[in-house]
Amino acid sequence: MIDVTRLNDTKVLVNAELIEFVEETPDTVITLTTGKKLIVKESRQEVKNLVKSYKRDIMATALAVE
Repeated sequence: MIDVTRLNDTKVLVNAELIEFVEETPDTVITLTTGKKLIVKESRQEVKNLVKSYKRDIMATALAVE
């Protein structure tokens, strides 16, 4: 899960595995595979970095278990 901020300053956790794409229009819109859209304060690049960090953590955990 990644932590992002809605435009009204509330924090939400998003399942990074469900992100289909992220666009800036100029607000950052995260579209999930379910069709739901979230408008967040983080930039497209910040969301990308959060997802990459999440994936690294998952891989590190999986390797540590083996």
